Amino acid sequence: MLTVAVLISGAGSNLRALLEAAADPQYPAEIVVVGADREADGFAHAEEFGIPSFMVPFDAFDSRERWGAELSSQLSVWRPDLVVLSGLMRLLPHAVVADWSPRIVNTHPAHLPEFPGAHAVRDALAAQATRTGASVILVDDGVDTGPILAQERVPVLPDDDEHTLHARIKPVERRLLIDVVRRIADGDLDLDAVAASHAPPAP
Repeated sequence: MLTVAVLISGAGSNLRALLEAAADPQYPAEIVVVGADREADGFAHAEEFGIPSFMVPFDAFDSRERWGAELSSQLSVWRPDLVVLSGLMRLLPHAVVADWSPRIVNTHPAHLPEFPGAHAVRDALAAQATRTGASVILVDDGVDTGPILAQERVPVLPDDDEHTLHARIKPVERRLLIDVVRRIADGDLDLDAVAASHAPPAP
């Protein structure tokens, strides 16, 4: 059974989807803890499913690095096989990525490498794109630059606004995430091999 820690900042809709998937005895992964960088509505999902939670408030630290060190320390208590970023609105410090790579995955509401960053849906609309998408990636030190584990296109409709477009992307994101976690748990997706294939050549 793959053990998973989920990190959130807000409502935790992807967390909810993972918790519901993991409630099926046939699903090969288990959510062992939920963490956040602030008080988050998504903690209610963890409580409902009886999952422990922790908070490492970003504002309580004088640097991103010190916040990251405490976050990594809290994760280490649970020793998860996989860390899922589910709407965590913080760029992880290098040390955290180094501690957990390549066992950190993230979802993104665009068909990467198109529209990276925090405003992917808004950016797709501003670019008058006719299609965007959803992606699940391995986390590296860049902003949405890690190896792509799964992605799918989502059309942009003529009357879309940020809310309606995001509402159609989210179910695709959730489905891809649930499937990626399942494939990792089943051994069909080897994160070490994926990371190695994308590593820069040795000097």
